[in-house]
Amino acid sequence: MDKPKLRDSKHRKSIEPFALNVIPDNVIQAIGEHLTYLISVGVSDISGEHWGDALAFAIGGSHLSSPLGIADVVLGEMAWSTKTVKNTSKNGVFNIELVNLISGRCSPDYSYGITNPHEDIQKTGAAVLSIWNERVGIAQDNYSPVRTSVLVRSQDLLSYVLFEEENHRFRTTDYEWKENKAGNLKGFLKGTDKQMFTWQPHGSQFTIHVDVPPSAKKFTLKKPPIIPKKETLNSIGFNLSWVTIFK
Repeated sequence: MDKPKLRDSKHRKSIEPFALNVIPDNVIQAIGEHLTYLISVGVSDISGEHWGDALAFAIGGSHLSSPLGIADVVLGEMAWSTKTVKNTSKNGVFNIELVNLISGRCSPDYSYGITNPHEDIQKTGAAVLSIWNERVGIAQDNYSPVRTSVLVRSQDLLSYVLFEEENHRFRTTDYEWKENKAGNLKGFLKGTDKQMFTWQPHGSQFTIHVDVPPSAKKFTLKKPPIIPKKETLNSIGFNLSWVTIFK
């Protein structure tokens, strides 16, 4: 839908290439093109860096060398946090309903001086979310809107599910935390049994559990032949003189 006409004198500076989670076919085709290239040169799995490169290529954006807050890929005033997940379910990638997005390290010890995270798990959980919120805030101070782009990949790298969601801060009072037998903290939407987060004290890894929307895009790739290394080197005219040894 076109942008609405408003009575306000101010106008948004950012121009979104497509509406949230309404990913055009040409963008998906460009993503598929880049993924096919990676597979053809012998890449055995699609990493987060690969996914950032693929999205940047597809939208004509830039993949930042290091994230700004949670921003990985930028286009004008917009940014995307890029996440890729390998499907391990026997039901197949197209039937996946929930993904676990590893979302960096959040250390309450470093950020808030909480040396014993088990002493008050509600305080620890709120601290973890506050650290995440600060990263979101850094990205939003520089870009707007900020989306998360999730690519779920099959084991053979030939089937994919793609979706986006708007990035936002979490209100810390909306969640309650419980500790499991392994000592990890699980964050639940208050008053429900819906788990939203997991935080692991060992390593401070923070994971967000996200439902896959019905509007997620599904696509497959034709398996490309692997280009032999020798063929690639010959095509660029490589010879041993390209290697300089310093003594």
